[in-house]
Amino acid sequence: MKAVVIVGRGGVESLEVRDVPKPVPLGGELLVRVRACGTNRADLMQARGHYPAPPGAPADIPGLEFAGEVAEVGPGCVEGRELGERVFGIVSGGGLAEYVTVPERMAVTIPPNLDFDQAACVPEAFLTAHDALMTQGLAVPGQRVLIHAAGGGVGSAAVQLAHAMGCRTFGTSRTPAKLEALRDFGLDHGIDTRSEDFAQVIHDRTSGEGVHLVLDHIGGPFLAANLETLAVKGRLVLIGLLAGPKTDVNLFTFLRKRLTMVGTTLRARPLEEKIMATRRFAECVVPWLEGGLVRPILDRVYPLEEVRAAETRLEADLGLGKIVLRP
Repeated sequence: MKAVVIVGRGGVESLEVRDVPKPVPLGGELLVRVRACGTNRADLMQARGHYPAPPGAPADIPGLEFAGEVAEVGPGCVEGRELGERVFGIVSGGGLAEYVTVPERMAVTIPPNLDFDQAACVPEAFLTAHDALMTQGLAVPGQRVLIHAAGGGVGSAAVQLAHAMGCRTFGTSRTPAKLEALRDFGLDHGIDTRSEDFAQVIHDRTSGEGVHLVLDHIGGPFLAANLETLAVKGRLVLIGLLAGPKTDVNLFTFLRKRLTMVGTTLRARPLEEKIMATRRFAECVVPWLEGGLVRPILDRVYPLEEVRAAETRLEADLGLGKIVLRP
């Protein structure tokens, strides 16, 4: 089969499409013929040696999500999957390939209204956003939520999910056009971080009360301002560190406001925890996708052979939503 393979440690230039052996499903696993797969910043982090695959995942084939058809049912599977069934989901690695193996309990049936390209936009973005917003962030209808990097895959999914559950949404981006486009997806207040102080904007628009929840992909210099935006007993869920892992912060703010900060990743979690996150996603988000309450945001589709162009566009933050490869 063809797959994107990491050759060396150089970022985009170290990604090559090569012929590799097709994986074999083990007990309780499905073999899926991948029809489309989403790209993620983790692909480039792994290519640079900064985000190695966890044990059991391919060390040199990136890719955290897939959409495709069941090609083989491995031994010990009990859920009655049929050959040709359309499924999507997350994996710990190996998703940028023609075939991938996945535990059957982490494969979710694709809603009939989504094609493979649209479906490939969903798993990592919506599953991560749903987990961060509801499981880690404990969001409830009527709360105010700030979502950083709102134009990205996870950010745009979080905007939609928060809006769908009845929250008031604030989102940041360095691109005004993305913020304007996100209004059609449920963004109530867009904040251009190039020209606006997001903490001051939120203070003004909430009459000084702040937001109940912050979903942060940025880290680094945003932390202090994030704490200032939070209401009393607010929660900060740290999803990414695009601006770096280090910063100075006044811890008195935590005490004064009785704040909670949660760090989260999906990739490194034990299998059972990822299965539980997948099940919650399937029960809540998939019906919303099928009903059109939330929808994938597809930026652009590339053939697998143009992986470098796709990842370059991703790294440059040029698109709104997800960039997809088609094996």
